[in-house]
Parts: sequence; C-alpha cells; structure tokens
Amino acid sequence: MNTRSIAARLGLMFGLAATVVLAVLAVSLFLFQSYELQRHNRDQLNARLVIVERLSARANDGEHWAYFRDKLADFTPEDGSLYFLVESDDPRYRVGKTFLDQAEFDGHAEGFGNAVLPNGQRYLTLSHTLPAAGERPAVQLIVAEGQRSIESAEWLLAVGIVVLSLVAIAAVSTLGWWIARRGLAPVDRLSAYARRLDARDLTLRLPADNLPTELDGMVMSLNEALARLQRAYEQLNAFNADVAHELRTPLGNMIGETQVTLARARSADALETTLQSNLEELERLRAIVNSMLFLARADRGESARDLVDVSLREETTKAAEFMDMVMEDAGMVLQVEGDARARVEGSLYARAITNLLDNALRHGEPGGSIEVFIAETGDTVSVTVRNRAKPITREALDHLFDRFYRADPSRTGSDQSHGLGLAIVKAIAQLHGGTVFAMSEGGYVSVGLRLPRVAVLGQPARVERPATRPGRSPKVSPQPSA
Repeated sequence: MNTRSIAARLGLMFGLAATVVLAVLAVSLFLFQSYELQRHNRDQLNARLVIVERLSARANDGEHWAYFRDKLADFTPEDGSLYFLVESDDPRYRVGKTFLDQAEFDGHAEGFGNAVLPNGQRYLTLSHTLPAAGERPAVQLIVAEGQRSIESAEWLLAVGIVVLSLVAIAAVSTLGWWIARRGLAPVDRLSAYARRLDARDLTLRLPADNLPTELDGMVMSLNEALARLQRAYEQLNAFNADVAHELRTPLGNMIGETQVTLARARSADALETTLQSNLEELERLRAIVNSMLFLARADRGESARDLVDVSLREETTKAAEFMDMVMEDAGMVLQVEGDARARVEGSLYARAITNLLDNALRHGEPGGSIEVFIAETGDTVSVTVRNRAKPITREALDHLFDRFYRADPSRTGSDQSHGLGLAIVKAIAQLHGGTVFAMSEGGYVSVGLRLPRVAVLGQPARVERPATRPGRSPKVSPQPSA
C-alpha cells in the first residue's frame, strides 16, 4: 500500500478504527455468549439435581435404594458426558465409585464445583447433601456434566468471531479506500487541470464550479494567488519594456553624439561639449537606476524603518525649502494649511513631498500657487498638493502613479522627467502602510498620499508661506478658494 496516498491512509485509518471497535465488540460478545452457555449449563445441572432429589425421597432402605441406583444408571449416557454420583461413608450407598475415586474434585459439599478425570476431561459438578432417613445414612448427591461440548462451542464461537472480524476489517478498509478515492476525485480533477496551467496563458484559473464545500476556500485562494502571479508577471514584463525604453533614449543619444564626434577630428572644446552632454545622459541613467532600485524595495514588501512621531506641517516646510530657488524661478507661491502628526521616516516623507511639488511645478500653470493641505480623516491623515493645471482625464488619473507614465508627453518638463516621480510617491506611501490619490476638477489638479494617523491636534490657523529666499520678492497670486 502506498502510504503517501491520502486514500490509502484513510483506508488504513478506517481499518484501524474498525479493528479497535470490532475487537471490543468481539471480546464483549464472546464473554457474553460464554457466560450464557455456562449459565444454561448450570440451569441444566440444577434441573437434573432436582429430579434426582425427588427420586431419592423414598430411597430410605436397601430395596428402594437399589431401585434408585438402577434409575440413575438409566439416566447416565454411555458416552461419559453426564454422571449421577452419590458419595457416602457407607459403601452400599455409593454410586459411581470409579468416577469418584479417579476424579479430582474442586468444590464444596454444597453447590457448584469442578472435577477433572486423569484423561484431562473437565466436568462441572453440582452437589447437595441429603440428611439420613430410615436405614440410609446421610449421602451427597452429585451431578457431573462434561464440559467438552461447552468448550467446543466456545472455541467455534471464538473462531467465528475472529474470522468475521477480519472479514469486516478488510471490508471496511477496502470500502474506506474506495470512498476516499471517490471523495478525492475533485482533487484529482483539479490536479489534472492544474497541469494545463502555463505561462503562455496567464488567464487560466482552476475551475470553481461543482466543487465540495471543503475545497472552495482552497481553490479561491489558489486562483487569487494565480491572479497575483499574473499581475506580477505582467508588471515585470511592463517593467522590462519600460526600462528598456527609458534606457534606450539616453544610450542612443550618447552613442549618436559619440559617433558624430569620432567621425572626424574635433577640437578640445567640441570634445568637452560631447563629454558634458554624455555626462548629463549618464546622470539621467543613474537617476533611473536609483529610482528603480528604490521601487524594487517597495515591491519586496518592505516597510519603512526608523519611524518618528513628527508634525507633518514642519516636515513639509523643511522639504519645501530645498525647492525655494526652483519655485522662485517659476514664479510660484507655496501655501501650507493644516497640521497633523504621524509616524514617518523623515527622509522618505521629504522625498515624497519634493516629488509632489516637483510634479506640480512641471505641470502647473506658471506664476500660480501650489497649495499643500494637511488634514485628518478618521484613522488616517492626508497630504494633498493642489495647483492649477490642464484637466486630466479619468483614464489618465488611474495610471498617474504607474512607472514611466506620462499623462501628456508633450507637457512642459516631460523631456527632463523619466516618469518615476509619482511612482516613488506611491512606493513611499506603501512603505508606511498608506495609499495615494489623484483628482482633477474645477481647473485644479490634486495629488497626494494618505498615512496612518497617530494623534489628533487642534486645527492651526491658515499659514501662507511664500517660497522665497531672504532678499528676494516673489510673485504672489491671490489665494484660490479651497
């Protein structure tokens, strides 16, 4: 038997269970039947002794005793299975002298006992003492019945019970194996279907119809796992295609410029210009590679480390200071409203804010304002960066945080951006257990992230902070309504 087979194991367990149950039943049945046979045998002995007592009631002298002895001889069968005996101190009143002298008695003067002949045959005895009457002295009446038939019956009963039990155990084991095979047939069908799954068709799923209830959860979990694998596979293919596309452009630029430069002799200034151009492309390649390595960290399911309970308003203000010059050159005004506390990794949060502000600078209307709203909603805190910009379609909003995605490649700044800024924002939100969102309505585009809330603070007053350096006067536009 293949013990690795579930059906075989179930059949074996059914057999073991049947063995235990039938063993208990067999022993109980044997003991009960043996007890009944012995009880019936004792009842027979008692009935015979009553008859003998009645016959001996008038055997009070020699003549009647001779008659009584003849009757006992008539009652005694020739096969030696039954003896009627009389024990007395007076030899004239003894019956069955040979048996009485040869047998070894184990019993009392009254009641049941046992006797064994030299040939080993066992007898069940029942004794009763009659008091003296007339010429007859006190005598002991004994009825001895051989136990060979009882022993044969008990042996046959034991053999029958053992044989039937073995047959029943074999039948239960076989039926258990067959039932298990029938019950596991859906698993075999699922296994056969699973062998058809192939990377060439990632849409295949395990059939979930007409399955036992116990398999519904497993099949559902496996199909969900297959769906996740499909998404991961498709994401990997898209990643490979996107990386190849993004790396091809700077590499092509460097190769083309280098080939043109090497086509003929160049001056030192021309070579320096080519090297400077190639250096810019290499910097772009390094930025793409670093960004992809960071995104890979989020894809592995890691979480942000070194979390600190901070004021998001203060962290946002600090992160925005690095973009003062850029915002000043673009004539943009930064406004921060609200505050909340959250546990964040400071460097990651600052990177997310700078990416959101950079996205607003690249695609917002020049000379406007960029608003940052920090608010608490339930168990989360949201950080929203809003600015005036061209409307974005719903389809584009759904893909705004995808890697290398550009809603409109012709928009300002697309040639300097490699399309990973908002993807990194999404990765940072995921590292903190948060989410991202994007909206476009009323001429405004709002992009932001939600993080788990730590504490509830009072709503501070609205603060406007022009993005300027000391000694510079930026353009300030009227603040739009929220």
